Amino acid sequence: MPGLVVFGRRWAIGSDDFVLPGAFELFVRLVWWIGILVLYTVHKGQFNCPGGGLLHSYLLVLIILLASIICALSALVYISMQGTISNPGPRKSLPKVLYTRLLLYLPEFIWAVLGAVWVSDSSVHCEKTVINAIIWTVIASWVIIIFTIVGVVIVFDPLGGKKTFYLTEGVSRNLESSQSGQLLYNVKSTATRVWEQRIRLLCCCIVQDDDHRVAFTSIAELFRTYFSDTDLVPSDIAAGLILLHQEQDKMESCPKEPEEVLCHSPSSLVADNLDVELENAAHYMLFAAAAYGWPYYIYTNPFTALCKLKGDCCRSRPTDSDITGSDRHNFHFGSILKITGLQYRDFIHISFHNKIYEIPFFVALDHKKEAIVVAVRGTLSFEDILTDLSADCEDLTLEDVLENGFVHKGITQAATYIYRKLINDGILNQAFTIAPEYKLVVVGHSLGGGTASILAIMLRNSFPTLKCYAFSPPGGLLSKSLADYTKHFIVSVIVGKDLVARLSMPNMEDLKRRIVRIVANCNRPKYQILLRGCWYEVFGGDPDDFPTELDGRNENALSQPLLAEESLMVHRSPSYSALEDESPLNSPPQYPHLYLPGKIIHIVEESSSRRWCSSDTKYTARWSNETVFSSILISPKMITDHMPDVVLKALNSLSQEQGACLSC
Repeated sequence: MPGLVVFGRRWAIGSDDFVLPGAFELFVRLVWWIGILVLYTVHKGQFNCPGGGLLHSYLLVLIILLASIICALSALVYISMQGTISNPGPRKSLPKVLYTRLLLYLPEFIWAVLGAVWVSDSSVHCEKTVINAIIWTVIASWVIIIFTIVGVVIVFDPLGGKKTFYLTEGVSRNLESSQSGQLLYNVKSTATRVWEQRIRLLCCCIVQDDDHRVAFTSIAELFRTYFSDTDLVPSDIAAGLILLHQEQDKMESCPKEPEEVLCHSPSSLVADNLDVELENAAHYMLFAAAAYGWPYYIYTNPFTALCKLKGDCCRSRPTDSDITGSDRHNFHFGSILKITGLQYRDFIHISFHNKIYEIPFFVALDHKKEAIVVAVRGTLSFEDILTDLSADCEDLTLEDVLENGFVHKGITQAATYIYRKLINDGILNQAFTIAPEYKLVVVGHSLGGGTASILAIMLRNSFPTLKCYAFSPPGGLLSKSLADYTKHFIVSVIVGKDLVARLSMPNMEDLKRRIVRIVANCNRPKYQILLRGCWYEVFGGDPDDFPTELDGRNENALSQPLLAEESLMVHRSPSYSALEDESPLNSPPQYPHLYLPGKIIHIVEESSSRRWCSSDTKYTARWSNETVFSSILISPKMITDHMPDVVLKALNSLSQEQGACLSC
């Protein structure tokens, strides 16, 4: 922090990132050097075998070379330990030491080649111990060289060579607006192109059409906008997340005010309504989980799922007109039957078709609740990820709906696809012809939950009694007006510190600012933050008392941009600079605030048993509001709390607890 500049370009690594890898290599080199030194000392004077003269010279030079590398590594590690993340001044001499260390790779490479040639020479008949030592020396040299090359590739920054935008303070003032604008445009175009190439590379296995190309460009622009105004390297982000997690845990451990506790005490009417909705949610979550098909079924039943599915794969299935898309060996449909407990005849339509903006879903008759259920699948493919990441906002305009507003573009297109299938293909008409007295329920998890919510808005006018259950939907989904409108017919269920439910562009911008602020105000070296943070995450204990922006500052000072923070946010690096009038610290938010749909049930883990033989977890649920999810919480469970099996487990636990209370 900032990104290290060597060989005239910026790299995605900081000058304080060499402590841990350098210390590891230093340990390996020391053991290696001691071993070679002992070998040379023991066999000194015994190199009179064929090829022994070359061996003597090889070992002697290798000892000197390893000693030189050890000295360079020691200096590199020592310098990298100095300063803090936001204070790289004490490490200003590190590039010179790094050049020296890299220069030593040349003789090491030559010596590795000579060692390989000497070992492969059939005329050499020296002692077997010496030959084996040389073989291991050659292998170690090549392994280190290969790992170094891989490391260089990983930390290579394609935008690091944009030196034309490396504006000094004086030059930036004298540039004409047209020149500065052109420079800014060139950098933005290059950055967008780089991100687009990365996305294309990740999605190289899927068939790409015009929709994919448009999505690639849109997502690349999104990433470019988000990452272009900071000079953070990946390890800075990791350190910031560790600091935020510990600061968050310290705040959670503080006792709450009595007023804050009382405000969460629900009335009996609200509590009864919550119990009913929890029971319904536990039931319909089975349908949302079943939409994932065989991956979910095998994940939750790893030892028996394949045997059970294998027995069903050859049984009869509905006619081909009822199922669209590929379901090889009937595994998807067999899994849906196992999870929901329904019969073949209960399914009206099943679609396994999957493209960008077109996600699988099924329509089934739920006789237990007397409902026609539309279950939408969540994220399970690269196409689904592209749909998730198409996070631009677009207007949703519906007839007879006054609360029109902004919605998530990719998810809205997916909902539009399913809406057209349901209405234009007569799927819902067919379902209501079979069961005219049934009500319509739309459900989904994750991406499926977001799609189900917007689909419910589209269907609301035609089906006024419609109900929607969105499990762990994305946070950046609906504008405030639409979110308020959906409180009458949508229930969102969120577990714990679920990341996806808090995922929106304003929240991501807030997280970036919090990371920059906390690393800029921490006076510990990065390696200490990472080591202590890893210990805390694995073994627990009390959070470290790292200084934060709250320590020793009054409220007036906190409202002003910090000097270190401002430096990190608009640092004039070769590629990640911004013009002064576009400082992200002073500019308004670029993205409108989008919220979770409907009424929100927040399920929180109350306590868990840490005994080896038990994993009992108790949950509590309460009605919540969208402001609770206006900030991303850092936790090891921020991903697991989103998983469908965890959501289903929490709902079943609450439902069983409620049933036990009623029986008492």
